[in-house]
Amino acid sequence: MIAATTAPSRSRRRVRLGVRIGLAALAVSAFSAFGTPAHARGPDGIADVAEKVIDAVVNISTSQTVDAKGGGGSNTMPQLPPGSPFEEFFDDFFKNRRGPGGGSKGGDNNPPRKTNSLGSGFIIDASGVVVTNNHVIADADEIHVILNDGTKIKAELVGVDKKTDLAVLKIKPPKPLVAVKFGDSDKLRLGDWVVAIGNPFSLGGTVTAGIVSAKNRDISSGPYDSYIQTDASINRGNSGGPLFNLDGDVIGVNTLIISPSGGSIGIGFAVPSKTVVGVVDQLRQFGELRRGWLGVRIQSVTDEIAESLNIKPARGALVAGVDDKGPAKPAGIEPGDVVVKFDGKDVKDPKDLSRVVADTAVGKEVDVVIIRKGQEETKKVTLGRLQDPEKVQAAVKTDEPAPEKPVTQKALGLDLAALNKDLRTRYRIKDSVKGVVVTNVDANSDAAEKRLSAGDVIVEVAQEAVSSGADIQKRVDQLKRDGKKSVLLLVSNGEGELRFVALSVQ
Repeated sequence: MIAATTAPSRSRRRVRLGVRIGLAALAVSAFSAFGTPAHARGPDGIADVAEKVIDAVVNISTSQTVDAKGGGGSNTMPQLPPGSPFEEFFDDFFKNRRGPGGGSKGGDNNPPRKTNSLGSGFIIDASGVVVTNNHVIADADEIHVILNDGTKIKAELVGVDKKTDLAVLKIKPPKPLVAVKFGDSDKLRLGDWVVAIGNPFSLGGTVTAGIVSAKNRDISSGPYDSYIQTDASINRGNSGGPLFNLDGDVIGVNTLIISPSGGSIGIGFAVPSKTVVGVVDQLRQFGELRRGWLGVRIQSVTDEIAESLNIKPARGALVAGVDDKGPAKPAGIEPGDVVVKFDGKDVKDPKDLSRVVADTAVGKEVDVVIIRKGQEETKKVTLGRLQDPEKVQAAVKTDEPAPEKPVTQKALGLDLAALNKDLRTRYRIKDSVKGVVVTNVDANSDAAEKRLSAGDVIVEVAQEAVSSGADIQKRVDQLKRDGKKSVLLLVSNGEGELRFVALSVQ
């Protein structure tokens, strides 16, 4: 009995011991393959890159005279919760900085004062050409470039481009400088290693490394967003500094971070070198940007709009309006056209078109491929020059109640009326705007969700002009019979600015 019970017990112990040994071997094997210290610290080339380019990375120091009236600026007392243990400390600190009496709150006796800020930059030409961010040097009275060895040199501003947040400076170096060259950001792949060098929190010459987390990132910070996203540590003061590939080429300019605390959380953004090169070249040549201009207002092609226009799949940039004095007008481009290719480059969405037009040389003749009524057509356009600043006037709408006018038709959740003098006056509609005016919108309708409102004017329905509510109803009924799920409206505001809206006809 004893032998019968103990033998299986020893066998089980041997099995368990064998499993433990097997698992241990597997763990060692996995560590050897994937967990070596060399792999954990990233590629060996990072130190070589840093050593090669560090002297081309500079600190940017600026000073600015600000009006201290009202206690604004960096001397402003931080807002602390009542009873905070730091309240007394900060109160004494700021009173001492303001001098005897601590200044009067909200008073007018605070004199103007100097404020200083620090950022990063890099040398692209040994003659003394430096690239940084516009926001690093914006509104500065004086700009100095501080080399890696501590040499401080006064800089001259060559030019800035606010839309891409880039600036070019010029210095007269007392000795030969180390310069870096641009690489091709289009060749970057997700997961590629990158190195950031800059001046975070005034700690100059700081090297961090990470990978490319995303490309062509649009964060709605400007009209030409196409950022490289990286998890390389980027903090305050890194702005304007270079992002290198492992060949030591600049493939981006570190510009923005997303952080609730102000410190790095692994989400940083850099302007890609493809964009930077074009901007820098123009700033050096002209001192300003000369961007191409097509002369159209564009909007996204939604699935509903694509269905209405017989476009599969949904793509391109829908032309909502054409400037009478713009290059698109004489080329024959019209509202309702969808641009799908510009100068040989595919246009997937409005951002694509904005970027490629801006990057195209002024005066160049280009082929623009559009879709009109389901068919592709090619138009030749000679680009004009985009004027800056762009003047955009918002439509003025009145909040004052006006007497009700008879409604001639109801369709698509809209009360519609033929335009007359009284309605033009009530909704401030220009005489040049033609169509059917919306006098009321059903709150539960698709039209309300698409933000149609009283005073909007329906100019076209399914790309045909309308002049009465009956015209609109007739077109809607026909589309229903044809089995269409939505109808495309061309809508104008009182100022004549057009947009397309797709509404369900079900």
